[in-house]
Amino acid sequence: MFTVELFKLIEDGEGPNIEFKRKFSSPQKIAKEMIAFANTKGGYILFGVDDDRTIFGVESEKSELDLIDTAAKFFCEPEVNYRTEIVPIRSKDVVVIDVPESKVKPHKLIDEDDKDTSRIYVRYNDKSIIASKETANILKYSNFDSNPLIISLGDLEKMLLTYLGENDNITVKGFRKLANISERRASRTLVNLVRAGVIRHHRLDNREFFTLA
Repeated sequence: MFTVELFKLIEDGEGPNIEFKRKFSSPQKIAKEMIAFANTKGGYILFGVDDDRTIFGVESEKSELDLIDTAAKFFCEPEVNYRTEIVPIRSKDVVVIDVPESKVKPHKLIDEDDKDTSRIYVRYNDKSIIASKETANILKYSNFDSNPLIISLGDLEKMLLTYLGENDNITVKGFRKLANISERRASRTLVNLVRAGVIRHHRLDNREFFTLA
């Protein structure tokens, strides 16, 4: 990456594809950001840059690169692919992690304190957030080699499509109430229709909902 490209990333500020970190923290926190980018559309993590775009640089390149490697190998399941660069800027060094969108979603964060617990993160605006059950299931079938699901439309699906033809959107809980079914079945039906390309999944602030495709 050229210095001018790094300047452009910093000027653009944090967002869906950019995360600033003034300094390195724990491998687990680094893994969280890597996972979120890998599960979404990919992105860059810049170490040595503060949230307000101030460039501080990094202190020890080798130890910090070791932390990144530890994060990817031991705190991401499956391991996240990435590329690192050390870019000099204003007499300081910025470590850039380039995380491409993954082909083996979803990636999970391994909890150091509880090996039986893992969380899936995705990128939303300038934050890495925990994915809902629906998002996690959709990720599973969104890889490049995944084929769309072909389904037959039963009464349940037709009821949903009729509703969406008359209303802008619906949530899992809204569909559960509309069809008088369990939340698990409502979630599964919605996910299958997303996979089939019939409806679309959206997130706005803390609300997740579905619309006609």
